[in-house]
Amino acid sequence: MNRTVLVVDDEPTISDALAARLRGEGFGVVTAHDGPSAVEVCAREKPDVVVLDVMLPGFDGLEVCRRIQADRAIPVLMLTAKSDETDMLVGLGVGADDYLSKPFSMREVVARVHALLRRAERTTAASTATAAMTLGPLRIDHDARRVSGPDGEIHLTRTEFDILAFLSARPGAAVARDTLLAELWGWEDSASSRTVDSHVKALRRKLGGTLIRTVHGVGYALETPR
Repeated sequence: MNRTVLVVDDEPTISDALAARLRGEGFGVVTAHDGPSAVEVCAREKPDVVVLDVMLPGFDGLEVCRRIQADRAIPVLMLTAKSDETDMLVGLGVGADDYLSKPFSMREVVARVHALLRRAERTTAASTATAAMTLGPLRIDHDARRVSGPDGEIHLTRTEFDILAFLSARPGAAVARDTLLAELWGWEDSASSRTVDSHVKALRRKLGGTLIRTVHGVGYALETPR
């Protein structure tokens, strides 16, 4: 089945190069060059994955991501010229699954797109026999993919929920970053462990800083409140 990638970048040189490389890999490719047209093309073409630059005319890639994720869940790889971690966290917080900083290699973009598609096709590795579970003040409903706390539902992105669900299936156990990358992203190396770290930071901001413990030199563990 031919998968379609939407490439959104206002620099024609980058957009054309990405489109050519992805077509060479067997993907169907559609393009957009500003925020409003990206949202329009995404709604019309229903791509399987979006490669999205942050800096766009009209409105930026963060707003594009927010709008397309509100319509339907879709894997998004964000491209950014910014190295500031706050910008990365904002991108992940509005629903991006991964990011690459410019300059990047075309090979890396293709590898990330393949990984995001594999992940989208897999059922979550965190599925358990228990559809819902309680962790202290939190209730995690795996079937509905919802998390609620004392003040109501807590909005998590797809990736944030997947990480929480994976850790909650192994309460107290240290889970390596490499394991999370392999199971949730389908990557076989740790070159992008910062992606995991950034998603965990976003989770801590939403759920509190004590629920997910850093296991130094390894990865993360979910604390089990007593």
